[in-house]
Amino acid sequence: MSLRLRLAFRLLFCYCLLLAAAHPSSRRLLPLLVVSAAERTNVASLPGLDGALPSRFETGYVTVDEENGGELFYYFIESEGDPGADPVLLWINGGNRCSVLSALFFEIGPVKLAIEPYDGGVPRLRYNPYTWTKVASVLFVDSPVGAGFSFSRDPRGYDVGDVSSTLQLTKFVNKVLDHQIYTKCWFSQHREFLSNPLYVGGESYAGKLVPFLVQKISEDVEAGVKPVLNLKGYLVGNPGTGESIDYESKVPYAHGVGIISDQLYETILEHCGREDYANPKNATCAQALNRFSELMGEVSEAHILYKKCIYVSPKPDDGTIGRKILEEIVVGNHRPPRPPMDCSTYPNYLSYFWANSNNTRENLGIKKGTVDEWVRCHDDGLPYSQDIESSIKYHQNLTSRGYRVLVYSGDHDSVVPFLGTQAWVRSLNYPIVDDWRAWHIDGQSAGFTITYANDLTFATGGGHTAPEYQPERCLAMFGRWISEKSL
Repeated sequence: MSLRLRLAFRLLFCYCLLLAAAHPSSRRLLPLLVVSAAERTNVASLPGLDGALPSRFETGYVTVDEENGGELFYYFIESEGDPGADPVLLWINGGNRCSVLSALFFEIGPVKLAIEPYDGGVPRLRYNPYTWTKVASVLFVDSPVGAGFSFSRDPRGYDVGDVSSTLQLTKFVNKVLDHQIYTKCWFSQHREFLSNPLYVGGESYAGKLVPFLVQKISEDVEAGVKPVLNLKGYLVGNPGTGESIDYESKVPYAHGVGIISDQLYETILEHCGREDYANPKNATCAQALNRFSELMGEVSEAHILYKKCIYVSPKPDDGTIGRKILEEIVVGNHRPPRPPMDCSTYPNYLSYFWANSNNTRENLGIKKGTVDEWVRCHDDGLPYSQDIESSIKYHQNLTSRGYRVLVYSGDHDSVVPFLGTQAWVRSLNYPIVDDWRAWHIDGQSAGFTITYANDLTFATGGGHTAPEYQPERCLAMFGRWISEKSL
């Protein structure tokens, strides 16, 4: 290497150190070099899992922001049935930059964390008999940049929002040429799946992004952008829309299930009306809403029938466990508080230690120096713009153009209550094809459903993340719907 070239690299290294000092973050800043091709790792085994994986498991990166070096990390798990013909489901997560590993581990993936006391090592995994990979190949993507193991080489790449992060996802799946830099998208690296039916799915906040993403992919399909995808439809669970109806429905829901009294409900209706509940315009309304919040705080909002978790600070570890952590686990500044083991969020606690294991990172092919500390959801102030005001118009557009849609809503969820979801679905004004009825598993009611014209199906059952609370029912629901059968 010439003296001039060595000097250039030293200057570049010093520049990155200065940037790191100016932008402190849990994410290490990298040299501003673009890696344009998707990089893949075939995962033969997972730390903590005894035995082989039930189907092919791949991880990798796709560059979606050439200017800032933004790369999205993915987990791709082939169908256990017929991967050459079964649908491909692209899945994104909701929340505040929450990693899609949550969906893989807690909801629809082939493995789950074993619920047992944490001993300081790599948490154990077990098979999930109700994984959606029984009937489809699932492509889990950490989006936006900054979620999970996705990263940006320049800190400016973390400044994204609803629109920009969704456009990056369209690049992930089917944009091949951008700004004269050849960028291989996921499907150009996996052409054997181009003819498979493609669906997009997500829950909660991702429910607002999914229809916009499908809208953009559909526009590319119709414009003949290559590779041309076999887009069929999408599904959203307990989806946010960006509309006030998401929040207004909380009050009648809480009243209907007996969390608040008739008197409080009537006071809110009389003095708050349908105004912005976050900014009450009179003292009586403010007082009533404060009382409403106090009462809602007594239940687990994601599933009102589950116990409310009481977190405890981590206990001091003995010397043996402490040494084991130092050897195997990257423990950073965001170590989560420890909930009781019978709490529904206990797997969240375990996931932190599994994902920060050096063995895990090596097996998954995580690029060294990109993400110093994996966290399930970010709360450290990374910038994000909520710039999709409403997703309802995209639902209307896509259903009117023949794309299949499944909207499912856990009826024990008070975060995005089914009342609001049911109301906006009805507002699309489609004729009823199959009226409100129960749907069954083994002769027992699993929930209720209604089907409208234009292949729009609404179903109930479960909590906020329905497959987490009702895995068997949700696999049955997904399997029937993806096979174009009635629930």
